Parts: sequence; C-alpha cells; structure tokens
Amino acid sequence: MTGISHRQDQDEFRGATGSLFRIALAPTIWAFHFLFCYAGAAVWCAKFGTPGGIAFLRLSIAGLTVLALLAIAWQGWRSYRQWAPHDHDDHVEGSHRFLGHAALLLSVISFVGVVYVAMPALFIGSCL
Repeated sequence: MTGISHRQDQDEFRGATGSLFRIALAPTIWAFHFLFCYAGAAVWCAKFGTPGGIAFLRLSIAGLTVLALLAIAWQGWRSYRQWAPHDHDDHVEGSHRFLGHAALLLSVISFVGVVYVAMPALFIGSCL
C-alpha cells in the first residue's frame, strides 16, 4: 500500500487540473485576441472601408487589446503566486510549483504576443 487515500488522490488531481487550466489560459486569450483582431478588421474593412471607420477599428482593437492584456496579467499574477516560494507553504510539491512557473512564462509570452498582434492597428492608414 502506498498510504495515499482515495480522497487525497482526488484532491491532488483537482489541484493539478487547475494548474493545467492556468497553463492553457493565457495562450488561449492570445489566440482569440489574434482571431478577433484580424478577422474583425477584415470584416470591418469589407463592409465599412470608410476613413471614419478606421478610427472605430483602431479603438475597437485597442479596447480588445486592453481587455486581453488585463486578463493575461491577472493570470500571470495568479501563476506567480503559485510558483513563488512563500514562508508558510514549504510543503508545496515541486510539480505544482513547476506548473505555476510554466504558466507564468506562458503568460509573459502571451502578453508580448498580444502587444505585437495589436501593433498593426497603429499603422493602418486605410482598408485599401
């Protein structure tokens, strides 16, 4: 016998599932931001390619970018708290901390990716 009860096994699995969700959240936000920015710009330019419409398109992309960056920053902060050592939780397993570290690094990469996806909106002059 290993000495691990069924209840302890379920609690460990539940904690790991949350960490795996954290790993996938920031890149998923980045992917949806990419999709909405580029698909939205294509549809907007196809339907309303007027000069006044470009300002609305820029503002829309800026708003979407701010929301995505806030969500990724929040996720990164949660991941940092999971990864960073604290005085009161020395018993945290290495795998749990590793997943927090991986999620933090993916959040940083996703944050930079969202900024780069939004940069063309600064330079768009027209839909032509």
